[in-house]
Amino acid sequence: MTAIAHQPQHIARANGIDICYEIFGDPAAEPLVLIMGLGGQMLIWDDEFCAQLASRGFRVIRFDNRDIGQSSKMHGGKRLTPFELLKLRFFHLPVSAPYKLIDMAKDTVGLLDALSIKSAHLVGASMGGMIAQEIALSFPERVRSLTSIMSTTGNPRIPPPSREIAMMLMMPAPKTKEQYVERFSRTWKMLRAGSFPEDEARDRALAERCFARGINAAGVGRQLRAILASGSRKPRLHLVEVPTLVIHGTRDPLVHPSGGRDTAESIPNAKLLMIEGMGHALTIRTWPQIIDAIAAHAHGASAQAA
Repeated sequence: MTAIAHQPQHIARANGIDICYEIFGDPAAEPLVLIMGLGGQMLIWDDEFCAQLASRGFRVIRFDNRDIGQSSKMHGGKRLTPFELLKLRFFHLPVSAPYKLIDMAKDTVGLLDALSIKSAHLVGASMGGMIAQEIALSFPERVRSLTSIMSTTGNPRIPPPSREIAMMLMMPAPKTKEQYVERFSRTWKMLRAGSFPEDEARDRALAERCFARGINAAGVGRQLRAILASGSRKPRLHLVEVPTLVIHGTRDPLVHPSGGRDTAESIPNAKLLMIEGMGHALTIRTWPQIIDAIAAHAHGASAQAA
């Protein structure tokens, strides 16, 4: 790993729950918070990815969302059924949920409070992008810049995930470590939408680290319900005033590429970076382009605000 200051994981009390977080970089550097997507522990923000971002002049903070990893586990909410998804898609009937994305946004703001950070650059991936959008809408004073990666607006007109990915999401949770590791590797291979040997070589070790920290299948289900129950942000996104960068892959099988374009079109003056051949994953070969884009955008926003 790039030589960089690293503060191992700690627990903060935020929004009434425990949030597990970790910090890379100089404590005096500009704070940049990474918000992960559905079912993803903070480890999915790769250690080296975080270190490289930190080397660009940021205090990089990654954390486990509620219901994942070593943050608080919530309660309630039955497993989502295909019938509920059909009712949502074709009849627009609401999905019930123990919590919504606004609650996860408040978790992130609570973490900033616990760390005595008045405002930060936000970088969200997938569901994390949705959470970051919600923070920019509901707590704009806490956001220096917004980067929304492989995410969407919640617009129901955006095409759904590929059939293969949708079926994978609805499968019963693995029961053993080996089943979990195999499912993890198979899922990320599908999400990458191509052959990425350098990433595939890391999958087993990363899956084992995640398994060791604790998995929570019911929590993933509640997070999915949170997304579906929160509806569309599109009617409100014109109110976002913070500098915004949208990054999306042209081969994303989970969040259709039009979701990224819709996000950029919905937020005033947002910049759009479509990465050719990228699926729904931050593959190693895309790191230089993504890290360059995030760093330039965040530093540019700070210079503009000065």
